[in-house]
Amino acid sequence: MRVHAYAAPAAAEPLAPTVVERRAVGPNDVLIEIKYAGICHSDIHTVNGDWGPQPYPLVPGHEIVGVVAEVGPAVTRHRVGDRVGVGCMVNSCGRCANCRAGDEQYCLEGMVPTYAGTDRDGTITQGGYSTHVVVDAGFVLSVPEGLDLAAAAPLLCAGITTYSPLRHWGAGPGKKVAVVGLGGLGHMAVKIAHAMGAEVTVLSQSLKKQEDGLRLGADHYYATGDPDTFERLAGRFDLIVNTVSARIDVDAYLGLLAVDGTLVNVGAPAEPLSLNVFSLISARRSYAGSMIGGIAETQEMLDFCAEHRLGADIELISADRINEAYERVLASDVRYRFVIDTATLG
Repeated sequence: MRVHAYAAPAAAEPLAPTVVERRAVGPNDVLIEIKYAGICHSDIHTVNGDWGPQPYPLVPGHEIVGVVAEVGPAVTRHRVGDRVGVGCMVNSCGRCANCRAGDEQYCLEGMVPTYAGTDRDGTITQGGYSTHVVVDAGFVLSVPEGLDLAAAAPLLCAGITTYSPLRHWGAGPGKKVAVVGLGGLGHMAVKIAHAMGAEVTVLSQSLKKQEDGLRLGADHYYATGDPDTFERLAGRFDLIVNTVSARIDVDAYLGLLAVDGTLVNVGAPAEPLSLNVFSLISARRSYAGSMIGGIAETQEMLDFCAEHRLGADIELISADRINEAYERVLASDVRYRFVIDTATLG
């Protein structure tokens, strides 16, 4: 079927309306009528070619929620009319050790990204800035009724990207967690860490979002632009989740960790970061990275967010404002995630 979409025709060019073809619904497929699609900073990096050459024209979008319109004959988990979501991947080999362990995002043969990837049938994947998508049923999530559908869209990337490291490194009662940056990822990290019972601190360049940070669940808020911050907070945190996609002074942030503390990068800057190994050795610290979560963990995250009534803080936009939204994301002028109303694509 041919469906309406917005695509980047080439690197760094404005997105424009287009029509893309979706494959026929196979035995294990689900056809989703997309209702909302979140705008992630990764979309902008990808369409701008920051992470390498891309297969243009390219339809971004990996924060997808909608309603099941059709299922293949072998599908049993989803039915027509169900509220569903799709995140950053739409397939994996299903056979390797990582896939069998539920870590499809780390598939040893390479997971298939929701857009700009090569699917198992050889076609190039196109993302959620469109009216419909066909996805293997194993990569379709159930969106609980307790979640507002539009506010749930960013959970499929921003939610799981922050939930996974918080869960993996044991955020909870008695743990001191810092979140670097209060943007699309950071605001979800604060909400989730607070709901897990951790003591939460926001580390942001300035105090201009302090009121928001405390409202979202932070216990403390400090400006990293103030050099006294790094002296005052030295050795304090068990876990720091860095959500920013820009260069940071890694050594300075490692100095904020307690013994056995971990600094986890989930933001993905386009340029390499470096560190002095003594920043690790001096307190048995770890520097780590994390990328989304597996399908089972993503469903766990959605259920957790429904239980705690956590959705993203969003600004709902029409499709003709996508390019404006990109500019505003780059200017950090959104609180805290743009979501496209895909009814405006037609």
